[in-house]
Amino acid sequence: MNILILSAGTRNKIVQYFKETLGDRGQVIATDCSNLAPAVYDADKFYLVPRMTAPGYIEIILEICQKEEVSGVFSLIDPELSLLAKERERFLAIGTTPIISPASLVETCFDKYKMYELLKKRGIPTADCFIDKADFYRAEAEGAIAYPVFVKPVRGSASININKVTVREEVELLFKHHDDLMIQEFMDGQEYGADVYIDMISGQCTAIFIKEKIKMRAGETDKSVSIRDEQLFVLIKDFVEGCGFCGMIDIDIFKCDGSYYFSEVNPRFGGGYPHAYACGVNMAQMVFNNLEGRINPVAIGDYAADVVMMKYNEIAIKDIAGAEIVIG
Repeated sequence: MNILILSAGTRNKIVQYFKETLGDRGQVIATDCSNLAPAVYDADKFYLVPRMTAPGYIEIILEICQKEEVSGVFSLIDPELSLLAKERERFLAIGTTPIISPASLVETCFDKYKMYELLKKRGIPTADCFIDKADFYRAEAEGAIAYPVFVKPVRGSASININKVTVREEVELLFKHHDDLMIQEFMDGQEYGADVYIDMISGQCTAIFIKEKIKMRAGETDKSVSIRDEQLFVLIKDFVEGCGFCGMIDIDIFKCDGSYYFSEVNPRFGGGYPHAYACGVNMAQMVFNNLEGRINPVAIGDYAADVVMMKYNEIAIKDIAGAEIVIG
């Protein structure tokens, strides 16, 4: 069995986990548009590919899948997830399974207002959101919401261009200079992250790992501690199964005044997944089980609480004598 990890970038740990889990049963192959992406050198084989926006990109990936007899493929960057989901049938036709949720759900995840609407529809507590300034001003005048609030892109990731604003003038300024913005209620509470796996065969949620976020850096969890909460396990399980998610997903959650509020859902490995893996939540094995036609047993919350993750910097050194440096 061979697995293909697209846009590996700096996610060395994910590549290492899949190699450790697969062992001598197959190969882990990685791609990136730069040969300065350190994670690709942890793979068994590496392909330098164009940017995903380049003409013919998907054909190149399909060709790699055929050549390497790839059983499953997934990406580590948001824009490529949509591409994988939309082209699902083309991958299945050559015997490769895209490890990704349905295309409609992926698109909903990348549209924060649509995700807000989905959460409200399913009765999941979430921060109030507005895409119309007039609606926000009306709610603010009625006392339904108060400053500070977040103004953020409807579509975006890694906490880019998110602004905490305290007065109407700031709202007006941001809306004047940027398109496709939304206003979101400020959640003044503890932030949590959930790493979740939904079986690709049964549709059941088989694993949930919850971490309390202690420190963030560049939109990712830098330090965290594992927790167990049966109430939150049930809330997450009902949500992901009811929506029809598939494979690994990452959920951002806030706890305010004793209640949990869902914020964002990312249909991929989250940046804090190494914490879950170190605690025994091996989603690589769950992927391999599904690709081999086996349903994973339900093991929600099967890990120890009070285990701390602390990220730190590392470097990769590689001799590329004779090769052209491609930044991507």
